[in-house]
Amino acid sequence: MTPITVVFDLDGTLVDTAPDLVNATNHVLAGIGLPAVPEAVLRPVISIGSRRMIEEGLSYHGRTLEASRVDEMWRALLAYYADNIAVDSRPYPGVDAVLDDLQRQDIIIAVCTNKLEGLSRQLLSALGMARRFSAICGRDTFQVCKPHPDHLIGAITAAGGVARHAVMVGDSDTDVSTAKAAGIPIIGVGFGYSEIPMRDLEPDALIGHYREFPAALRRLQER
Repeated sequence: MTPITVVFDLDGTLVDTAPDLVNATNHVLAGIGLPAVPEAVLRPVISIGSRRMIEEGLSYHGRTLEASRVDEMWRALLAYYADNIAVDSRPYPGVDAVLDDLQRQDIIIAVCTNKLEGLSRQLLSALGMARRFSAICGRDTFQVCKPHPDHLIGAITAAGGVARHAVMVGDSDTDVSTAKAAGIPIIGVGFGYSEIPMRDLEPDALIGHYREFPAALRRLQER
């Protein structure tokens, strides 16, 4: 019998990384003399990427910079973030119990994220979670990244799974678009960083807490 593979997005799905990402963004904004931007302003664009967080912070203060200057700030952000990657980031409530349950069932679990692979591994290792996953695939693991379906399919293959027996879990429109393009059902989480409410993105199943995950997965398996 072919095992099921469950592929998780990382930021906003497995781990609430907003505090450390916001701190890193405000660190580089402070470097050009700008006050801190509230987390509520930056949180909705986390799923788009850290460079976009800088752009959002600049916009909040009515500032624009040349792309080359933003690139410099982005590199500085990544360096600072790497040194402070798990200060306040924590797995969402119920994540550990869900991963334990999946492993007991011999379900393959993997990560497919648009975070750089090295930072993804560093974060998950710092939180004691990296060993759980058969594959951790970031935006630079393959030649494509989400929303390209081959990023998700590549993660499934790298984990030893089969796409037709896979489910994705994500928090953003990028995740939903990726899963639909790959023909893979998706469980959307309503507590992540999406600019658009997850319900409006019409995932195959929707959860508001990981305690609801087992029932959602069973419903998809029964289809």
